[in-house]
Formats: sequence, structure tokens, C-alpha cells
Amino acid sequence: MTMPFSRCPVCGGDLSEKEVEKLLRGGVHTAVLRVRAEVCLRCGERLYPPETVRQFEDIRKKLEQQETSEFQPLGKSFEVKVS
Repeated sequence: MTMPFSRCPVCGGDLSEKEVEKLLRGGVHTAVLRVRAEVCLRCGERLYPPETVRQFEDIRKKLEQQETSEFQPLGKSFEVKVS
């Protein structure tokens, strides 16, 4: 993965390539993805390659349009209101 930054653009910290979990929401649906990202070792900022960001946009659009047949269900999600 080649990124345009050698240091974190937010805080100037060192970057390290890691596998991270990314949640994407579209409409009432949520997708969980495991992707590679450059992660700042100081502030935790995540930097994704442009092609990964394009995939995020495509997946979010499919979620919004409820085109989820190619996605594997993970279980159910619940909203819990805490007072």
C-alpha cells in the first residue's frame, strides 16, 4: 500500500500499516469490513488508500439501496436506549 504521507497529517506521528475493522452504515444496514490502513501510532488516525475509500463508497451505496444479497449476514443488531 503506497500512501502520500510519511507521517500523520493530523499530529505528525509515525504511521504503521495495520489491519483494522471499519464499520460502514447505509440506511438501516451496517457492514463490518477488515481492511489495511496506515494508522498513526500517536493519535490513532487512520489513512486509507484511495481505492479502499472508493470501495467504502460502493458498499455504503449498496447498503442504502438494500442491495445486500452479496454480503454475508453476521447476526442481528439491536438499538438499546439507556437513560
